[in-house]
Amino acid sequence: MPRWRPLALVLLGLAASLLAAPVLGCGPGRGPVGRRRLGRRQLSPLLYKQFVPNVPEQTLGASGKAEGKVLRGSERFRELVPNYNPDIIFKDEENTGADRLMTERCKERVNSLAIAVMNMWPGVKLRVTEGWDEDGHHLPDSLHYEGRALDITTSDRDRHKYGMLARLAVEAGFDWVYYESKAHIHVSVKADNSLAVRTGGCFPGHATVTLPSGEHRGLAELRRGDRVLGAEPGGRLVPTEVLLFLHRDLGQRASFVAIETASPARRLLLTPSHLVFTARGEGNGTSAFLPIFARRVRPGDAVLAHGAGGHGLRPTRVLRVSREDGVGVFAPLTSQGTLLVNGVLASCYAVLESHRWAHRAFAPLRLFHGLLSLLPARPEVGNGTVPEVGMHWYSRLLYRLAGGVLGHEALQL
Repeated sequence: MPRWRPLALVLLGLAASLLAAPVLGCGPGRGPVGRRRLGRRQLSPLLYKQFVPNVPEQTLGASGKAEGKVLRGSERFRELVPNYNPDIIFKDEENTGADRLMTERCKERVNSLAIAVMNMWPGVKLRVTEGWDEDGHHLPDSLHYEGRALDITTSDRDRHKYGMLARLAVEAGFDWVYYESKAHIHVSVKADNSLAVRTGGCFPGHATVTLPSGEHRGLAELRRGDRVLGAEPGGRLVPTEVLLFLHRDLGQRASFVAIETASPARRLLLTPSHLVFTARGEGNGTSAFLPIFARRVRPGDAVLAHGAGGHGLRPTRVLRVSREDGVGVFAPLTSQGTLLVNGVLASCYAVLESHRWAHRAFAPLRLFHGLLSLLPARPEVGNGTVPEVGMHWYSRLLYRLAGGVLGHEALQL
């Protein structure tokens, strides 16, 4: 056995022992919406007063603890999204549209359930009787106040269907389903910032990075050892090495946030929990830009873009922000922890809304890579090798240790 292999194993153990903080590159999560596929197996209706999973709603194994009421006009209110799905009937007793407002995860799950309802009972639609509550009609810690809970029925209000409706809700991916009343089913989801709900992936495969020469290269063609443009803490563009891929899967579907800018015109796609450097309003200088989740970016904010002619980074105003589904997820890790993607500066990290702490958490991996580079090179691991598909072991290890030791709720942001 070559002399360097025992040393490599020692370094591997050292890197694992130096875990400093629980954070992931972009996951792992439980996959895109609709993770439980309705197969040909027989579905059994829930019984009256039964709940799935068989634990209280606000525990780790279900939807998690309440995070406080979301008030209209508050910062958190901006994270609620309206649902105009024509296949869902919203009761909307208040005539304010409140029942249509919900978290992104809740919207994905209820849209999935609406399809299942129409497939199960042709001509019948899903009906939402209660959604986000801003009027205090529920208990103080209700998830209705956060847009994370819904009360649902079928459009024909046939109570004989409600047990099966509850089962379909479980299959659609709701984190807690309760046959609460003869008149409705109660469903809820984890908070969007919960580590347990993150999907893998960061950028789509058709996104491009910028090489030091100014050439652009697609993420699908990027390889370990390539050098791309990233930024130092002060904001100066520098070449930075691609150490590895925290996640790489050409066939995985994911939901991306699309951020479109003005001058220079750029369009960046990245997963909702990925970090991008942003300033509220017009940013003056790179020091005003802080890493925030992509899902928090709003029109009128500013991001840092690579100026025309390659003259460093410059603030550019965000024109619009939308959602877009895509295939292929890529999460390259660079030595600087940053990179230019489609001409916009982004972090390599996600889930934890602190680029600094995320970078520290991956320090053992960078140390391991640096020490390994001192060993005799092997042709099969040199530059240009095709990265493995899937989640990197270090990201997966961080997730398992953090979830097992601290619990997922301790990692909420």
